[in-house]
Amino acid sequence: MLDNTPPLPPAGVVIPAGGFGLRFGASCPKQFLELAGLPMLVRTCRAFLDLESIRWVAVAAPTDYLQHTNDLLRLHLAPDHMARMLFTVGGVTRQDSVRAGLNALPAAIELVLVHDAARPLVDQAIILRCLHGAVRFGAVIAATPVKDTLKKVADSGLIRETVNRTSLWQAQTPQAAQRGLLDRAFAEADRNQFVGTDEASLLEAAGIPVQVVEGGERNFKITRPEDLQVAAALLTEEQEMKIGHGFDAHRLVSGRKLILGGVEVDFELGLDGHSDADVVAHALIDALLGGLGAGDIGRHFPDSDPQYKGIDSLLLLAHAQQLVEAQGYVLGNADLTIVCQRPKLAPHLAGMQINLARCCKVAPAAVNIKATTTENMGYTGRGEGIAAHAVVLLRSEHGRK
Repeated sequence: MLDNTPPLPPAGVVIPAGGFGLRFGASCPKQFLELAGLPMLVRTCRAFLDLESIRWVAVAAPTDYLQHTNDLLRLHLAPDHMARMLFTVGGVTRQDSVRAGLNALPAAIELVLVHDAARPLVDQAIILRCLHGAVRFGAVIAATPVKDTLKKVADSGLIRETVNRTSLWQAQTPQAAQRGLLDRAFAEADRNQFVGTDEASLLEAAGIPVQVVEGGERNFKITRPEDLQVAAALLTEEQEMKIGHGFDAHRLVSGRKLILGGVEVDFELGLDGHSDADVVAHALIDALLGGLGAGDIGRHFPDSDPQYKGIDSLLLLAHAQQLVEAQGYVLGNADLTIVCQRPKLAPHLAGMQINLARCCKVAPAAVNIKATTTENMGYTGRGEGIAAHAVVLLRSEHGRK
């Protein structure tokens, strides 16, 4: 952060995600591909949403993927983050997509940052340098000085000359500007039918000075499959991981609904308990709390507290997930086993998987659920109760800054 800088005015971010990444060769736009367990676009948005000075993030997505983009981010973002998201249809060019995102931002936004969806490793230090730089200079871009020797080469492959790299910088994003300057640059580009490769080129063409602030080597753009592998390796190397185990069991009784993983199962008996007695959700809650070293479900939701009487256990699971996020972790994956002689649970497992994944803000594939019997042995085998085990892997969300 720059020293002696004034307070930041309201800032918004435009993420042009309207392209398909044809060079990547994937079956869907590359911004939706997973990077170390999370879609690339989710990681990019979170980097900005974690800063209080960012009021809005506008994503310009392909027409056919607009709803998918909304659904994907809703699945993975906390509700307070999702409340600051805006969605619009991207254009044919990057310039069109940025314009659409800019138009989606409320008029009160005074600073605008534009950031590539495919630069998911941007850190807060770079973002803040861009924000404060835009306040001080009007318009800035993140960039790094060119380190390698550059050669000017003919079409035949013959080197024509060695380029002096002394004053050369490699442009990155975010590129930030006071909104009035960016609006002026777009208006000038429209008058001159100018199409730029980035926002800095639009500003330059309009005669608006653009300052460089320090970017970062990790803030590279993912354009090919090998770039995704490098980014995943960097994230995995920096992630702290924790493992948690959970177990719960409840007695089967008459006069109660049987709720497992948030699914009501048609059966003559239900599980007895202070809440809805959902042993599957309870086991997963205990596993999450265990991974955090935060005790167990009884400490957080005691059966002596009347507010939890008959409560939907998915609400308790959502609260446990908030504790996970508050400590800077995300669920990597969960593996659950339900021990139950009767009823048959196979038809209900997919519904349980969807419910638990939604609460934990992960894709359903990250939550594996199995059901088994004990061959009529023990209390579960005799039909006296149902038990559940859960194991989770928690990953630090951001790694080192």
